[in-house]
Amino acid sequence: MPTFYDTHAHLDYPDFAAELPEIIARAEAAGITRIIAIGTDLTSSARALAISEQFPGVFAAVGWHPTNVMEAPDEIRPALRELARHPKAVAIGETGLDYYRLPSQTPGGTLADDEAYKRKQALIFRQQLEVAAEVGLNCVVHQRSALDDTLAQMQPFVGRVRGVFHCFVDDPTAMQRVLAMGSLVSFTGIATFKNAETVRATAAAVPAEQFMVETDSPYLAPIPFRGKRCEPAYVAHTAEALARVRGCSLEELSQSTCATAHRFFPKLS
Repeated sequence: MPTFYDTHAHLDYPDFAAELPEIIARAEAAGITRIIAIGTDLTSSARALAISEQFPGVFAAVGWHPTNVMEAPDEIRPALRELARHPKAVAIGETGLDYYRLPSQTPGGTLADDEAYKRKQALIFRQQLEVAAEVGLNCVVHQRSALDDTLAQMQPFVGRVRGVFHCFVDDPTAMQRVLAMGSLVSFTGIATFKNAETVRATAAAVPAEQFMVETDSPYLAPIPFRGKRCEPAYVAHTAEALARVRGCSLEELSQSTCATAHRFFPKLS
């Protein structure tokens, strides 16, 4: 059986609390030998690290998600540095920029609120990039409706910090912009959706050593589980879809994506 890694799963979410050992066992039975639990704030990151301590094949990314930044203090670097020192902390993140739902689109929200939200996202993203550079880790990047600003924020760190743009859904041209900065992309179960032609076109075009596979559990379950809770075992279904569009074997996809993960996450063992 070809083995794969789930490089992005929210194992600390309540969706998994009642059956986490069973979730991990099902992943292992499906050939998923490494899972990276993703933090979304400092507390979530600590939970992800605690989970990584329980399971040999689980590692963690520590960081603050852009849609939660209004709850963040103005300074997260000292606490983040401490979390990143953990031996199973393999990346900084989930971090980045998200302009998809701005405050002005909600009742009572204003354009001034939008600007404050974007400023706080930029501040927290910058701090995480700085910590990543200091501790020698790469970043798990969340980008939604903010590609230009995300790339601009990362530009000063080129050569010091790479990003994996997770749940990548943009076209091949956008993918090339990401790769040109030394960063990578990663694909979820969206690649199996009937209306995801753009995602499959990008997956077919990306060079073999510059992408990874993930679930974004508990979200985005691939066909045939679409609409249900996603879990790490399902990354095998996404891998099958990617192998088809790339015209390669599952064994080839396993070898390239796992090798890419080990290069990108330097503390992954």
